[in-house]
Amino acid sequence: MWQAEHVRAALGERHPAMRVEILGMTTRGDQVLETTLAKIGGKGLFVKELEVALAEGRADIAVHSAKDVPMALADGFRLAAILPREDPRDAFVSNGFAQLEDLPPGAVVGTSSVRREAQLRGRFPALEIRPLRGNLDTRLAKLDRGDYQAIVLAVAGLTRLGLGGRIRAILDPAVSLPAAGQGALAIECRADRHDLIDLLAPLDDPRTAACVRAERAVSRALGGSCQVPLAAHAVAEGERVWLRGLVATPDGKRIVRAEARGAAADPERVGEHVAAELRSRGAEAILASLAG
Repeated sequence: MWQAEHVRAALGERHPAMRVEILGMTTRGDQVLETTLAKIGGKGLFVKELEVALAEGRADIAVHSAKDVPMALADGFRLAAILPREDPRDAFVSNGFAQLEDLPPGAVVGTSSVRREAQLRGRFPALEIRPLRGNLDTRLAKLDRGDYQAIVLAVAGLTRLGLGGRIRAILDPAVSLPAAGQGALAIECRADRHDLIDLLAPLDDPRTAACVRAERAVSRALGGSCQVPLAAHAVAEGERVWLRGLVATPDGKRIVRAEARGAAADPERVGEHVAAELRSRGAEAILASLAG
């Protein structure tokens, strides 16, 4: 809802006479909280029901976290705008410890992401990593009642909801490489709604869009899903983007990394190059083992 309100405000600034109504929806991804996303169908669960509303004309646009948008959109839909990005990094949240390195062996760390879990296990094998689902308030409540010694969340989500004060440390991408699209908002509409596409164009941030497109290209080329510990993070450098990618086994014992720089005008090419490098360094075998 914060994301929808944010987009409504942005549209209001550019089109003061426009009336924007919010159609609140609860998706299956919001409803099923006792099971990890990887086991119930992945992040697309947050998108599918919204696309039905678009197709049926009950909604004109849908606002998503870019990281939740499937790498290949369903036929008839497109991303019309990607808004300026919040901090895309992961946050360390704890009531008793200042950073991951301070946690004692056996400390319980909660995360909802196989990507975060694999990287934590790889770097901190003595920690106990447990699943953590629910909205931010629910996750923080579980930390506060002592179920976990620490939890790892997205900086962007905490900041947007005014909970940035709970962050004890921001994890360097070298420690926890973010998910493709993390921290960015994407607006989806029907591909035939050229009126909306033109209307939304001013909301698009070219620098963020180039980074997100590069990141999504890595995941698309590797068939990325919630079941695959895969990360991709790009940084704009003038007319170029610097892209890092990672594929790991869930236990973190095998992690392959690759990076590249390339033209921001052709970010998909940069993403495909990083994906090819990852495959050549062992990602193919990891992906095959997860598919089996």
